[in-house]
Amino acid sequence: MEAFGQFIPLILIFGIMYFLLIRPQQQKLKQHQAMVEALRRGDQVVTAGGLIGKVSKVKDDGEVEVEIASDVKVRVVKSTIAQVLNKTEPTDA
Repeated sequence: MEAFGQFIPLILIFGIMYFLLIRPQQQKLKQHQAMVEALRRGDQVVTAGGLIGKVSKVKDDGEVEVEIASDVKVRVVKSTIAQVLNKTEPTDA
């Protein structure tokens, strides 16, 4: 029983680390994945590299085509989208 008493502080430290570090990070990752999956044509986005542009095409293979200037389009990996500035409203078609 005395040996178990020595492990209680270690278990408490692990529990505190889980609730302060690991769990919030997992929730943030889920939110980011949901944001990336909800991307649609016309959304204004910011990439991790700092480029601001409008989504012109969402591809199935994990890529997004972003128009950063008039007639200038770049292919971006979906996971590098850092933020969605303006969402377009879904059409009822």
